[in-house]
Formats: sequence, C-alpha cells, structure tokens
Amino acid sequence: MPPRFRWSLPLAAIILLGSLAGCGGGGGGSSSSGDGSPIPAKTLSWAAPESYTDSTLLNPLTDLSEYEIHVNESGTFADTDTPSAIVSAVDTATHTLTSSFNLANLAPNLSKGVVYRVSMRAVAVTGLKSDFSPPASFSF
Repeated sequence: MPPRFRWSLPLAAIILLGSLAGCGGGGGGSSSSGDGSPIPAKTLSWAAPESYTDSTLLNPLTDLSEYEIHVNESGTFADTDTPSAIVSAVDTATHTLTSSFNLANLAPNLSKGVVYRVSMRAVAVTGLKSDFSPPASFSF
C-alpha cells in the first residue's frame, strides 16, 4: 500500500481562522452571501505536511499538487465528497507554498449566522491524498 501524507502538526492546532480584510488566497475584501449581504474576509491558514505516514520525508514544493478545502455544516467529511475549493499547493507566480485561503471566496454558497466546519487534505502530484484534517468551526 503506498504511503499517505501525515501533517507535520495536528492541523486543528495550525488552522487559523481570522477576519482580516484583504488577506487570504484568491482575493480579498468581502463577497456576497446567497441573500446578497456582504460576507467579510475569513482567512484559513495552514502549514504543509513534511512527511508521509511512514516517516519518509516529503518536499511540499515538488511533491504536492493541491489542497482540497471541504466545508459543510455537519463536520463529517468523506472521500466521496466534492471539495468546496481546490487550491494549488504552489503559487506559480512566486514559486512559494500556498498557505492560506479566504473562505469568503466560497460565497454565495455560504450564509451569515450559520456555523460551518472546514477540513482540508493535501493531494500529491501522484494523486495520493492525505487524511482529512480535524475540522475547525467558523461563521460569518
């Protein structure tokens, strides 16, 4: 069985959700929710995995393809779920690791006042996927 990724730290400990306007991947500022009201920026931040589960080292710049970001209200995530967003692991313009995403970019699929759960997983260039990170909660 091929190795799977292991996060360098428990992702729940390194996921940072903040409402910092203008921060986060894929645009800043605010977006509109399904009801047309503005949603403020909410930044999801993470650290790339550094090894596979068998402790083999991994180079995130060359070995990772993307991150899947999954958002729902239940906090239960399955391999068959469609990601809410897919983010390139490496910024092609700067050749640096991507480490954040503005969850407001998922509007109009999100609503103010609803508590959502977010979980991520890394995808290798070979197609292997990490386990889901422990879910973190957020709302707008």
